Parts: sequence; C-alpha cells; structure tokens
Amino acid sequence: MIKLIIMKKNTNYSEHFRMEVLEEICRMFFNGVLDKDVNHLPFNIIPRGSDNHFRCCVYKERAILKLRTLAAFGYSVNEIDEALPLTDFLLPEIEKKYKTNKKLLTVLESACSACVKSRFMVSEICQGCLSRKCESSCPFGAITISNHKAHIDQDKCKNCGKCLESCPYNAILKIVVPCEDVCPVNAIKKDDKGRANIDHSLCISCGKCISICPFGAIMERRQILDVLRLLKSKKLAALVAPSITGQFGVPIENIATALKDIGFEYVYEVALGADVTAQKEADEFKEKVIDEKQEFMTTSCCHAYVRLIKKHIPKLKQFMSETLTPMHYTAETAKQEHPDCLTVFIGPCLSKRKEAQEDDLVNYVLTFQELKAMISAKEIDLSSCAKTALSKTPTKYARRFAVRGGVAEAVKSYSSAEPGSIKTELITDLDKKNVLLLSAYANGHCQANLIEVMACKGGCIGGCNTVAPVKQANEDVVKFS
Repeated sequence: MIKLIIMKKNTNYSEHFRMEVLEEICRMFFNGVLDKDVNHLPFNIIPRGSDNHFRCCVYKERAILKLRTLAAFGYSVNEIDEALPLTDFLLPEIEKKYKTNKKLLTVLESACSACVKSRFMVSEICQGCLSRKCESSCPFGAITISNHKAHIDQDKCKNCGKCLESCPYNAILKIVVPCEDVCPVNAIKKDDKGRANIDHSLCISCGKCISICPFGAIMERRQILDVLRLLKSKKLAALVAPSITGQFGVPIENIATALKDIGFEYVYEVALGADVTAQKEADEFKEKVIDEKQEFMTTSCCHAYVRLIKKHIPKLKQFMSETLTPMHYTAETAKQEHPDCLTVFIGPCLSKRKEAQEDDLVNYVLTFQELKAMISAKEIDLSSCAKTALSKTPTKYARRFAVRGGVAEAVKSYSSAEPGSIKTELITDLDKKNVLLLSAYANGHCQANLIEVMACKGGCIGGCNTVAPVKQANEDVVKFS
C-alpha cells in the first residue's frame, strides 16, 4: 500500500521521516508482507511524483530512508554492504554477520550535512569601539582591530568564548555544530570530511545528539523488528516506564489494553519497581549519610548518569547510590511471576537499552516512538480502548519518578531520617556545565546531601524518544499520579 505523506507547516521533518519508517515497518509486518515488500518501503513513503523531499533529489532522500530502515532493523549503517537490498537484511545469515557489536548509535553519513566548523565570528554589528574589550579579553591574542572592525584569527582562537562575553554590542557570534555542542562528554567530533563521528568509548548514551541533529543523521539501532517477530511465538511482558502517562493523553489502563491488542501477554507498571528503588535508596541514604556521615549521596536510576560516572568521573562513584533501577526490579517481578516470559521495557530514552545489555532480566527495550508506531500501524484508537486493570497500584511518588524532583521526593517519602535532615539538589539535564559541577562535587564538598541526577531536561519526560512536549508531559504525569 502506498501512503502519500502530506507535509504540514511547523513539522519537524527529521522526526517525521523517522516515525514514518517505524510505522511503515510495523504496518508491513502486521499485514504479513514485510519479508516480501520491504524493498518498496522508501517508495511507499516518497512515491513517484512526490515533492516530499528536502535534499538535492528524491533519489537521495529514498537512499537515506533505506538507511533509516536499516538502523530501525538494528544495524550499524556504517558497517554494512549498502548494495544489498533491504530484503537481504531480514535474512538470519546477514543479521549474524552485521549485528555483532553493541554500539547503540549509528551515523547516516549521506544524511549528515557536514556542518561548518564550530567557531566564533564577528558580525556586522561590530562598531570597532574604543573600549577594545574583545581584544583585551582574549588570552590567546586572536583578536585584532582593523578598518574599525574586530577580526578573529581562527588559527589562534581556542573557542574560549571570552570575546563573546565581553563585547558590549553582542557583536560576536558563536557558530556551533549542534551534535558536538550538545554532547556533554565531547564524544562527537567531525571527521576529515566534516561529518559527525562518535567515539563510543566516551559516549554515555544520553541520546542528546539524536534529538538535536537538524537532519536526523544520528540514529539509534532499534530492537523493534526483534520484538515484532516474537509477539506471535513468545509470551512477552511489557514493562512500561512511569513517563508513559505523559505521552499519549490517556490513562495507563487504556495503554495496557492497546499493548494486549498488539500482542503482549502481560503488562507491568514500572512505577512498582520505582517504589522498590525509592525504599532501598532511602535505607541506603540513612546508612551512608546519616549513620556513617558520608558527605552526600546521589541517585542512580538514570543510566546515562551511571555511565557518566563510570567513564568520566570515577571519583564520584563512592557517592552514588548502589541501588538498582525501577526497570530492574520490575523485570525481576515479571520473571518471578512468569518464568517463561521475555521482558520488554518500554521507555523514553536510549540509555535504558544500554542498561538492558548489562541486565540479564531485561530482554528487549522499545521506546515510546516505537510503541506509537505500533499503535498507529494497528489503527488503535487509544481514547476508545477499554480499560485493562493492572494487578497492583504503585504510590503517587513512584508514578512521579519521571519528572524533575520526583525521585528525590520518593526517597524522602520512604526515609526514616529526621524531618529536615534531607537537603536535596536537583540536577536535571546533563550538559557540559552540569558535568563540570558534578566533577567538582567528586571532591566531597556539596551543600546538599541528596542529589537527584537526571540526564534529560525535565526528567525522563524529556528523553530523546518521547512523543509529547515536556511541559504537557509533566502536567499529565503529575495529574495522573
């Protein structure tokens, strides 16, 4: 079936094509034609005569759609034979050959625009003023004034930004490479052709580069095909993250019904595991901070933060909670109640897939984007779904784990410490500035004694694989809880 895409104003087209690929994969699979018709997928999205492309020609756009499909299938597109048709990548021998590494991200080189080098430049606003603050502030002698205008010697400039801060006219601009600029650990650099290159040894799987790239050139290697194939042959337990109540505009009971219609045998609210995490972290806080007089303790439920500590700030590890995450404890419950099931965590971010690689109790990870694609392909109307009652109800604090301050409040709710003895600090959004702050805290000096750390802005509701605006998601999660 050819689906004509109608482009709308105010649409994020990089996100649009990413979702169209996921929906088309699901649609083909549910119709039983994926193995036979997958080569037509790019043409279904951009049919003959369509103007639905933004690059030089429709043929390049389709070629990029093929790569997006391969990433959705779970391949690293930088390590495959691109000449093979899509149908070949569904064969077991090809999957065995090209799906061996555990890298989560892949760069679509043909989609990358090879952005200009990150640098500072002088705009036409410059007045060549007498104060010469830009010139005097530069510690590297990179700025000179000639013909009544400042000039920056790019060979001498170290991108420190002091000139930008000092200019009274705001005449100096910072030109950024979005993916480089947003990465909190400098894991992305431009290669010799100007395209993005990811150093996986530094990457903490926060997913910020996925969200920021204006061309959608950085993609995650998904597991949606694996889960689709297992729906008919295995008993799958869906573990839905607390942030899900802010994504689809309906109660979790409606979503549970949709998951059953898709083919999941069991549905668990991961907020149940959040209650376990909060209780254990409260006990751990009392033992370490109250009893043993440790300076402070940080939360540990955000796996991107955990990877940051392990890779970049190992001195902070002694202050990080050793409690496992809500995902782990919920998977543990599912396995205990249904030993033959396979667990599928459904959440908002990339880092949970990396965590699952290290946790034998979690078999697969899907995102809210992939769930939305499944729901759309199945033509399920969430608002009219009957409500499937879940067996247990978590606390309101556990259901707020996904929003800023939610984890800290849950820990406080379970704590036996004296009222007022817990002084919290919230670090929500792991950017370069907050990484420096945490590095400073590694020396053991902090005014707070319980620090909640979340990689994404607003908390888990701001993850790179969410489908709802952060503000609305925050309101919905709090209202539901």
